[in-house]
Amino acid sequence: MTASGSWIHRTVALDFTAPLRPDNLYGHLVATAVPGVEEWFDGAYRRTLRLPHGPAVVSLLPPLGGVVEAELQCDPDDRAEAVRLARRLLDLDADPAAVDGALRADPVLRPLVDAAPGRRVPGSPDPDEFAVRAVLGQQVSTAAARTHAARLVRAHGTPLPDGLAPEGSSLTHLFPTPHQLTALTDDELGMPASRKRTLHGLVAALADGSVDLRGPHARDQLGALRGIGPWTVDSVAMRALADPDAFLPSDLGIRVAAKQLGLPERDRDLVTRAEAWRPYRAYATQYLWAALDHAVNTMPV
Repeated sequence: MTASGSWIHRTVALDFTAPLRPDNLYGHLVATAVPGVEEWFDGAYRRTLRLPHGPAVVSLLPPLGGVVEAELQCDPDDRAEAVRLARRLLDLDADPAAVDGALRADPVLRPLVDAAPGRRVPGSPDPDEFAVRAVLGQQVSTAAARTHAARLVRAHGTPLPDGLAPEGSSLTHLFPTPHQLTALTDDELGMPASRKRTLHGLVAALADGSVDLRGPHARDQLGALRGIGPWTVDSVAMRALADPDAFLPSDLGIRVAAKQLGLPERDRDLVTRAEAWRPYRAYATQYLWAALDHAVNTMPV
């Protein structure tokens, strides 16, 4: 362990229950990474974290020998929280035997599970951050969503202190908090007026606490906001609230995969068909997405 300012630099071995399929996990995190906050650098996924005692950086190498090696740069008192969030990012506490066992009972999913068992749900360390990013990603490409988010980071995010990010890294900021984003103006947002209203409404609700994404009524509160539909609610539930049964029947990728696999294409019919995948529809979603040719399914190089 070495000290840098008030931070420690420690390498921690994170265990998990095998199997763990890394391609969609790291592929998704890197394909959707917000410049300045996340990166693929030196063979690892890295990102900044806002922790109780200050900013931090976590670096997660691909799994090797039954563990994921995590490099933590953080305040010493934040070590346990940094480890918890690192595990959340990679869904390391999942039970692949239970998940894959349940999904293998479906004849359509069985070949997908057998071909690549151990798929996890890529997570997010901050529900507020992910909710903002989900709205930015409504009805636009992955690249456009990253561009929108990067602008907010540069304009409103908190710059990292010198020496926290590794040498050569592109990490520069913490993702802005809802309070910081209340300063957003329409001129900063290159999106339709309706989505601007949705983003402003979300930010205001998160900032004043009327939507508490860490509370027991998170889904209902989020869904009650203007412009927030089921896709956004379930995206947040899946990626940021660790709901193993969140499902996205209206997602374009799910619709394309359903058509390719001979599953119902209409949302209502697909929801009925997906009852067989409970309580692991979020993991079924990962297997359906994996049937597509998309960067989120490719291990970064």
